[in-house]
Amino acid sequence: MFKNKNVLIFGLGKLGGGLSAVEFFIKNKANIRITDLKNRKDLKREIIKINKLKNKYNYSKKIEFILGEHKKEDFNWAEIVMVNPAISYKNKFVIYSQKNKKLVINDCYLFFNLAKGEIIALTGTRGKTTTTYFIYQLFKKFISKLTHIGGNQPDKSLLKILKISSNNFIHILELSSFQLEFYRKNLRSPKIAIITNLYEDHLNRYQTMEEYGKTKAKIFLNQKEDDFLILNYDNKWTKFFLKLKPKSHIFYVSLKKLPLNLNGIYYIKNNIYIRQGKREFSFQLNKELLLLWGRHNIYNLMFALITLFIYSHYQNKKIEWQKVVRFLPNLKFPPFRQQIIYQNEKIKIINDSASTAPQAAIEAIEKFSFIDHQIILIIGGTDKNLNFSNLAKVIKKYIEPKNLIVLEGSASLKIIEELKKIKYNLKEIHQVNNLKECVNLAFQLIKNNKKSIILFSPAAASFEKFKNEFDRGKKFNQLIRYYLKNEKDINRNKTNR
Repeated sequence: MFKNKNVLIFGLGKLGGGLSAVEFFIKNKANIRITDLKNRKDLKREIIKINKLKNKYNYSKKIEFILGEHKKEDFNWAEIVMVNPAISYKNKFVIYSQKNKKLVINDCYLFFNLAKGEIIALTGTRGKTTTTYFIYQLFKKFISKLTHIGGNQPDKSLLKILKISSNNFIHILELSSFQLEFYRKNLRSPKIAIITNLYEDHLNRYQTMEEYGKTKAKIFLNQKEDDFLILNYDNKWTKFFLKLKPKSHIFYVSLKKLPLNLNGIYYIKNNIYIRQGKREFSFQLNKELLLLWGRHNIYNLMFALITLFIYSHYQNKKIEWQKVVRFLPNLKFPPFRQQIIYQNEKIKIINDSASTAPQAAIEAIEKFSFIDHQIILIIGGTDKNLNFSNLAKVIKKYIEPKNLIVLEGSASLKIIEELKKIKYNLKEIHQVNNLKECVNLAFQLIKNNKKSIILFSPAAASFEKFKNEFDRGKKFNQLIRYYLKNEKDINRNKTNR
């Protein structure tokens, strides 16, 4: 399909997406050019890895690098333009290439064009990673050992799992709006598509919420009458998705009883109800488990359970639901999502680095406010043109000003401005310019012997100081380990004296 085709890698980047694309087209013996605004020095490591890939696959052709700039002549040369996730579908070179009849694609296009096996795909603003993890674990346990997870995840990118795709696999995919931008008609559709919800996010990339929503809605673009779509009945944007007239069977998820004419899953007083047509059954969940997980994870769990129900029904596979209920406490959460990384009788330390929007931080603050500990909140990062007014109100309600640590960034300025509007005591907050200082300050604030939670929930993106939220989360963990080790060493030395 790609042998001897002229392929331009538009954006090599430093996060691995560009490298995966280069490897794919090296394996397929395409003619490759790479263009990136970064210079050769910035991309030194990536270029070394590309040379190793050439040797690995006995690729004898020369790969051309056009760095520090983008030139129209390279887009004219290309038959196929492979787009890095950081590059918008509205980029002027993307538009230029499409006008000149070039095939403009990304990892999502390649996966849905070439993958084998069953596909279950999920998108949304909040909860998509956790829900993907839950579905994967439930399917691995109760449906097939040949279940694979991937998508918008650094270590399991679409092109990485495409390499091992097979007819008997079930692929559980998390898809971002950036990936869905290049999904189009006539590609394969997911058998089950899921939209967890829609909230304000990425408004530095999309001009309106409607544009953002239409991009998410591409996940059901090619679905037919025998496919399935799962929507959040409680989210106000679900009506918007329904106006786009999906062709598939629709199931709903809700924290209240669903109308009798709707299929889906709902939750009332620790009980889960699953309904299809006139058939409905229920089971009870562990109350302590739900308190530990928080309200938003009830949604994530229900999306996973209804996906399991639909797939087992569609495949005529019998599920013993009491066994599923007993398995739920074993479900693991993805890293950097309200992850408890350390705790003792006095403190809990929570890494919620994947909190890249105000709603995520709101959920974390509200969840941990029910624990009898003071919350020391570390917040702040890069703005995505989002509104922080509701977050400011939640901070005022639950966080003492002396316990608020604001990490420098464009979003941080907006958070402080919103706090000022509601007369929050800004004189007592701490504004710092690096994460190490945030961690040191947080530990100083717990030395009053009061039970404390250090909650790192930025509510913003990370690009001003970190590669991405995963890099930010790893660095936070490293700083916590370093601090705790030093404290332990200091205390040991005092004892030895």
